[in-house]
Amino acid sequence: MSNAFRIVAHYALARGLRRWSTRAQLERWQERRIKRHVERVRVQSPFYQTWWSGISSSEWRRFPQIDKPIMMQHFDTLNTVGISKEEALILAGESEHTRDFKQSSIQGITVGLSSGTSGNRGIFLVSDREQDAWTGTVLAKLLPGGLWKPAKIAFFLRANSKLYESVKRGKLQFQYFDLLEQVDVLVERLQQYRGTVWVAPPSMLRMLADAYVQGRLTHVPDKIISVAEVLDPLDRNVLERVFRQTIHQVYQCTEGFLGATCEQGTLHLNEDIVHIEKEYLDPATRRFVPVITDFSRTSQPIIRYRLNDILTEAAEPCACGSLFTAIERIEGRCDDTLYFTHQHGGRAVTVFPDFISRAVIAASPLIEHYRVVQHGSGRLEVSLQVGEEAEQVQVAVMQELNILAERMQCMPPEVDFVPYTFEAGVTKLRRVERRVD
Repeated sequence: MSNAFRIVAHYALARGLRRWSTRAQLERWQERRIKRHVERVRVQSPFYQTWWSGISSSEWRRFPQIDKPIMMQHFDTLNTVGISKEEALILAGESEHTRDFKQSSIQGITVGLSSGTSGNRGIFLVSDREQDAWTGTVLAKLLPGGLWKPAKIAFFLRANSKLYESVKRGKLQFQYFDLLEQVDVLVERLQQYRGTVWVAPPSMLRMLADAYVQGRLTHVPDKIISVAEVLDPLDRNVLERVFRQTIHQVYQCTEGFLGATCEQGTLHLNEDIVHIEKEYLDPATRRFVPVITDFSRTSQPIIRYRLNDILTEAAEPCACGSLFTAIERIEGRCDDTLYFTHQHGGRAVTVFPDFISRAVIAASPLIEHYRVVQHGSGRLEVSLQVGEEAEQVQVAVMQELNILAERMQCMPPEVDFVPYTFEAGVTKLRRVERRVD
C-alpha cells in the first residue's frame, strides 16, 4: 500500500529540503549512499554476490558493468524480491494484451515492461516503498504548481502501470491515454478532459499540435512534457511554435528516473537518486554514454549499468543554479550512430545522429517530418514529409549531407528518397536509425 507521508517526504527532499552547497559536497554524499546501498544489495542479490566477488564495496567503481542483456539473462537472481523473469513476463504480457494495467503486481511488487526501441524490452520491478519515492520525486520535479495546486495530468503511452497511476491523489487527477487507440478518439477525449499537464512522446505531441492547428483541439495545457522518444530539434521547434511554451523533457527508462527539465527548460540528471559515470565517446563534443548506479532502488538493483544512449553534456552550467549535470541533448541510441567512408583509406568514420538531424533540418524550413535510415550497405534511406516543392527539398537535403561528408573528409553518401510513413503508438519514432540488414 502506498504511504502518503512517504510521498510527501520524498517530494520535500526533491524540492530542495536536501541541499548541497558545492558539487564536491554532492559527490561525497553520493559516495556514502552508494557504499551503504552496495552493502545491502550484496547481501540480498545472489547475482551481485557472484558478480562482485573479491571486490570490496569501497571499490564499487571496479565492479564489472552490466547492461540490458546481462540483466535479463540473470533477472531471477539479480532481483531481491524472488520474482522470476517468466512470471513477470506473463503478468506484464497479460496486462498489455487486455489493456488492463491495474492488476500488474506480484506479492505487492509492481511489474512493468519498458516500451523498447528495438524489440529488446526490459522488465521493471518496483516495491510500494520505491513507488512512493518515485511518485514524490516525479511530482516535485514535474508539477508546475506544486503538490497542493489542482492539476489534471493527461498521460499518453503505449502501456500504463500502477507506478504511473500512483500520482493520482488529492487535487491531482490522472487520465491514461492509450497510444494504440485511434488518434481522433484520443483528441476527442483530451478535448473533454482539458488536461493541464500533457505527458506524451514527441510523435504524439506532433499529432496533438496538428489537431490544435486544425481547430479540433482548442485547449492548451500549462505544461507539456516529452517522454519515451528522443525530442528532435525539428519537433521541439514545431511544438514550441504551435503551443507557445517551453517543451519539457523526462529522461525515464526501465533503469530509473534519470533526468528532468528545470524551470529554464534545461534537462538535468537526477543526481539526488542516481549516480552517472560518463563514458566519453568524443570528449571534444562532450558526447558520452551514461553508466548508471541507482542508489534508491533495491527490488531490482541497477549498479554500474551501461545504457545504450548517447548524451551531450551542456557546455555551460544552467542559469537555474542546479548542481546537477546539465544535458544539452539526448541524441539517441549508440546503435543508431551512422558511418560514412573516409576519402583516403576507406575506413569507417563515426557520424553521430545529431550531425544527420542538423543537416536535414538545415536543408529547408518546408520539412515537416523526416526519417533517415542507414542500411548495412551504407546507403541512406531518407523519407521526407514536405508541404510543397518536394524535389527542390530533396536536392537541398542531398547538398547538406554532401557538405557534412566533405567536412568530415568522407565520400558523399548514396541516398534513396522514399515516401514518409510512420504510425504513432505502434513503434517509437526514431528520426535517425541504423539498420543492419
